[in-house]
Amino acid sequence: MEILFRGGRVFTAAGGFAEAVLVRDGVIAAVGGEAELAGAASPGHETVDLDGGLLTPGFTDAHIHPVQAGLERAKCDLSEVYGLDAYLAKVAAYAESDPGREWIDGGGWDMSAFPGGLPRREQLDFLDRPAYLIQRDHHAAWVNTRALERAGITRDTPDPADGRIERDPDGTPTGVLHEGAMDLVGLLTPRPTARDLDDALLDAQRHLFTLGVTGWQDAIVGSYAGSDDQLPTYLSAAGRGTLKARVVGALWWDRTRGADQIEELVERRRSAEHLERFRATSVKIMQDGITENFTAAVLEPYCRCGGTGLSYVDPGKLKEYVAQLDRHGFQVHFHAIGERAVREALDSLEGTDPANRHHIAHLQIIEPSDVPRFAALGVTANLQMLWATHHAQMDELTIPFLGEERSAWQYPFADLRKAGARFCAGSDWPVSNADPVQALHVAVNRTEPGGSVHAGYPTAQTPFLPEQRIDLATALTAYTAGSAWINRSPAGVIEPGRPADLVVLDRDPFRLDPGDIWTTRVRMTFLNGEAVYESS
Repeated sequence: MEILFRGGRVFTAAGGFAEAVLVRDGVIAAVGGEAELAGAASPGHETVDLDGGLLTPGFTDAHIHPVQAGLERAKCDLSEVYGLDAYLAKVAAYAESDPGREWIDGGGWDMSAFPGGLPRREQLDFLDRPAYLIQRDHHAAWVNTRALERAGITRDTPDPADGRIERDPDGTPTGVLHEGAMDLVGLLTPRPTARDLDDALLDAQRHLFTLGVTGWQDAIVGSYAGSDDQLPTYLSAAGRGTLKARVVGALWWDRTRGADQIEELVERRRSAEHLERFRATSVKIMQDGITENFTAAVLEPYCRCGGTGLSYVDPGKLKEYVAQLDRHGFQVHFHAIGERAVREALDSLEGTDPANRHHIAHLQIIEPSDVPRFAALGVTANLQMLWATHHAQMDELTIPFLGEERSAWQYPFADLRKAGARFCAGSDWPVSNADPVQALHVAVNRTEPGGSVHAGYPTAQTPFLPEQRIDLATALTAYTAGSAWINRSPAGVIEPGRPADLVVLDRDPFRLDPGDIWTTRVRMTFLNGEAVYESS
C-alpha cells in the first residue's frame, strides 16, 4: 500500500522542509519534491492532500501519565472548570449521579483558585461520603472531614518524611495533604480493577491520537500518590496489540528504599523485553516537589515563609544509586523543579554514560552556572513548555515566594539552547493540557494560548521572561525528534526508512503570526502508515 502526502509543506525534523512524502507499506519510502514523488508512486496509490497544512513527524510526549489521566477522566474530573463554585457544582453533580459510590474521588483542581493555594475540608463537608480530590499538579490532595476521620488523621498525626499535612495554628488538619501525606488517604480509596486501568489507558490513547501524539514515556510506572502500579496494564495491552503507540515506561524509584530495589527494577524491565510497543527501560526519580507548596528543593530559603524544600532522595546516596542504574543500562528520568534539585540531579549524573540518554524534566528553576552542565554531561533537558507563562499560580503563588532574582531563572529555554543542551518535551498530562501545539505556542511566545482556561488572566498575554523564547523549529524538533530519541524510537523524523508515524496539521504554523500558533489543529494522525485519527 502506498500513500502520497502532497499539497502543503513537510517539516522533517531533520534540518528542513520538503514538499511531499511517499509512504510504502507503513514505512517512509521517499521525501522530496511533489512532482518527483508523484512520478515515483505506483498506480492506484492513495493521496492525502495537505490542503496547505503541514506534515510533521508524530509527536512523542517525553513526560506524561496517561493511565492516571484516563482514570481521572472517568471520575470527578475538575480539570475543565475553574473556581470554587464550579468545583463544588461538579462534585455535587458527580455525587448525585451515583449515590452508591463509596468515595468521591477524582482531581484536577487548581491551587490558584484558592486563597494561598489551599482549599479546606469544610468546603467538601456537604458530602455524605469521604472525598479525595487530587490537585492538578498531583502534589497535593483535597479531602473532607469524613476522609480525615476514615484515615484516623488528627492534630496528633505526624507528618510523613516525604510530605506534609496542612494544619490550622492549633494543629487541626485543614483538608490538604501534600506529597507523601497524600497516601494516608489515597491508599484507602477504592482500587481500580484491571478492566478500569485498561479502559483508562485506551481512552487516553484515543485522546492522544487526536492531538497527534504517537508515542510517549509514562513518567511513573509504579505505585505513587494513591495510584496503583500500571506495569501490568501496559504489559497486557501491548501483549494483546491494543497498545498501538510507541511507549517507554519510567519505572518508579521508591524513595523510601535504596539500592536494594535495583534488582527488582531489572526484573520489571525484563518483563517487557519481548514486546514491540512497550519497554520499561527508564527509571523515574522524583528528587523534589513543587514551588507552590514549598517542597521544591531550593538553594536559599523561600521568601516570606523560610525553608528550602525537600530532597526526597538523600543527595549523598543519590550519586551511587544513579551510578548503579547507569551500569545496569537504565536511563534515569529525573523530576527536578527547584534549583537545588536540578543541581543534585546533575551532580549525580557526573561520570555516567551519555549513551543511556538520561534526562531531567520540569527544570522550573536552574541556577545560571548549572545551565552549561547539561551539554557538558550529555544530559537532555525535558521541557514542559506550557508552564512558562504568566498565570495565576505563577504570579500569585510562585514569584512572591521565589524573589526577583530567582524568579528570573525560571524555564531558561533560550539559555539552555545557547549552551548546546539537547531538548525533548512533554506535557505532564493530566497535570496540564496534553496538546503539543499549545506547548509550542508558549515556547515561541511565552504567553498563554488564546483558548486556554487562564487566557483571561490579566497578565496572560504579557510575555513571561521573553528573552527565553525559542523558535518554532527548535520547539517542534524537541517534541518530535528529540523525544523520540529519548525513547530510542525509530520514529520522530521524516526520512526514508523510518516508520510512517505522521501528523497532518490543518494549517502551517510557520506561516502564521506567532500569536496564532495555538489555533492550529490536528487533521489526521498516522502510525506505521495507518490512520489512527481523522478529524470530522
